[in-house]
Amino acid sequence: MSEDDYAVLLADQPREFLSVADEKTTRICKEKLGYLSENPYPGRGRGDKEKLPVDGRRDRFRMHVSRTYTAIYTVLEAEREVRILEILPIDDAHKRYGF
Repeated sequence: MSEDDYAVLLADQPREFLSVADEKTTRICKEKLGYLSENPYPGRGRGDKEKLPVDGRRDRFRMHVSRTYTAIYTVLEAEREVRILEILPIDDAHKRYGF
């Protein structure tokens, strides 16, 4: 991790998800979420990322971490942190966030 990288932090739900996921899912999720340390913004860096149309105080983004799951996250630029808020099935993410 270089000085310019973002710290990728997991909230409780993503931690719980990864603790019960099978080995392959865990490996893929960790690899893809690691891409966010280089650049968490859509259109830059690796990964299928998009800003979500969600009202609230903080911007929300999503990243497909496999064909099955989507990670919802926010970026705290001043702290150089990416906070993973949820990892959920893609269909559930589409229903909840309307994309």
